Amino acid sequence: MALPAIAPYPMPDAGTLPDNRADWSVDPDRAVLLVHDLQNHFLSAFGNHTSPLGELLANTGRLTKHARSLGVPVVYSAQPGGQSPRERGLQQDFWGPGLPDEPRAAAIADAVAPEEGDTVLTKWKYSAFVRSDLAALLERHGRDQLVITGVYAHIGVIATACDAWMRDIQAFVVADAVADFGEREHLSALRWASGRCAVVTSTDSIITDSITTEGE
Repeated sequence: MALPAIAPYPMPDAGTLPDNRADWSVDPDRAVLLVHDLQNHFLSAFGNHTSPLGELLANTGRLTKHARSLGVPVVYSAQPGGQSPRERGLQQDFWGPGLPDEPRAAAIADAVAPEEGDTVLTKWKYSAFVRSDLAALLERHGRDQLVITGVYAHIGVIATACDAWMRDIQAFVVADAVADFGEREHLSALRWASGRCAVVTSTDSIITDSITTEGE
């Protein structure tokens, strides 16, 4: 039930992205950027491989910097370490006890660490909406779009995107700013999201499109 050792695989590029059913575009005045579970515990499964870990952190870093420059709220989800069986719930049956009670394991990776003005939400389930303030934060800021980065694409990322859809919040999964157990799982998650609940896009597209929107 421990995390797998993730072998290196190539980060998807523009030529491998699935077709989207929806034609939504990210609007900086409507969006919130979510950095999903980029904690050292989860990233340790990638070892020291360059890909996809290097691109994941680099592209997420580009997006957080860009979002802050446009006044887009940046929100982090982070699971607590040392959860009790009661707090863990059914996740215990699938993944065991979860993060150890060790601050370094629970910390968000230095390369994408929160800055002053960002929000860090405690995460309990696959979806970042469950038992958190994420929905209230979106409403408080008058936002109805959620741009999602982080790990793991076929678990928490896709669950959060689907939960957003069920709340009539437009979700955007950034294909080259999420990562997974392997290329097969990563691409499968992108295909499912693009056909069911989200727009799958890229870091470059979001940055380019949001600059265009700001200039209009």
